Amino acid sequence: MFMLEKAIVGSRRYWLWICLLAIVMGFGLACYLRQLHLGLMITGLSRDVTWGLYIAQFTFLVGVAASAVMVVLPYYLHNFKAFARITILGEFLAIAAVIMCMLFIFVDMGQPARVLNVLLYPTPHSMMFWDMISLGGYLALNAVIALVTLRAEREGVTPPRWIKPVIILSIPWAVSIHTVTAFLYSGLPGRSLWLTAILAPRFLASAFASGPALLILLCLLLARLTRFSAGREAIQKLAVIVTYAMVISVFFVLMEFFTAFYSHIPEHTESLRYMFVGIDGRTGLAPWMWTSMILALASLVLLLAPRYRQNERLLAVACGMVFISLWIDKGIGLIVAAFVPSPVGAVTEYSPTLPEALICLAIWAAGSLILTVLYKIALSVREAPVFSSAPATRVEVLHEA
Repeated sequence: MFMLEKAIVGSRRYWLWICLLAIVMGFGLACYLRQLHLGLMITGLSRDVTWGLYIAQFTFLVGVAASAVMVVLPYYLHNFKAFARITILGEFLAIAAVIMCMLFIFVDMGQPARVLNVLLYPTPHSMMFWDMISLGGYLALNAVIALVTLRAEREGVTPPRWIKPVIILSIPWAVSIHTVTAFLYSGLPGRSLWLTAILAPRFLASAFASGPALLILLCLLLARLTRFSAGREAIQKLAVIVTYAMVISVFFVLMEFFTAFYSHIPEHTESLRYMFVGIDGRTGLAPWMWTSMILALASLVLLLAPRYRQNERLLAVACGMVFISLWIDKGIGLIVAAFVPSPVGAVTEYSPTLPEALICLAIWAAGSLILTVLYKIALSVREAPVFSSAPATRVEVLHEA
């Protein structure tokens, strides 16, 4: 494989991290084999709540994958050279996120053979078919772009001309993967919480906040562990993107509350009420949603004030709060609350089981392993070994497309 040999050379700390991820993946695989034998009965899913932690993580990670466009678009279309050092990192993050999305769909299907039905019996009128096309195509686009540009950098040559149209195509494709995901939900008439025309814009706004926030955290982590430096200008520009996207995301949530409660739509208000105060004493989601709201507001306080945003430590705290807040909102609340109460008014709470949680952790560990290997290759090409403690050096500009 392309420069894979660079991923098998590293410090003791690097290999300890790899071993830790492998152990987590091993526990998750054991739980998945048990699920494969007994079925989804080992999860917290039920007749009323048919989508849970697996689909919630899928939804959240599609946004993380789509957020790569926030570094690709300014760099390639607007010639914003400050993003040259982190564009490849954004593309690799998208690759890892899409693979994790596919794994979450895989474990949620129950029987793996069912995945083949989408390929063997394609149904263009189904949104699931288009979701497969969008995710698979986006993974292929990012893999080709990263492979070609990284090879060109290693060889010290200009990337071929044909890669530029591929890069431009990946920009609208990134928007499409989360739009199609939103259509999967908003097209279901039995779930009132999802029956809103702004679900796709809401997904995109949260994606353009959570993804760049995670990329900032990764860049700051790499700066501490390696000789890589993303550059202050790039970090601050990403922080501005996170700020505006988070403001829009919170605004969209407030619009949902106004529409539901001012118009007194019973089906819509009941789901929102369950999210924050519970129904008939059942308040399983309330602590999570209040935590999400508090973190969102606290992060905006830090991000909107330039003196706080320009402090890297406070910026890291703010980005962490953004990521956790949106993970709770979109990775738990938005999916589960759509099933509570059910269309017939039944209130059946959902709580993930230990095997279910371990399978999810294993997939996150698999994504982290993929991302670690990809970043190790990218930084090795730039002569900045991952987990090195050597003095910082200036990083060469990557994409000269």
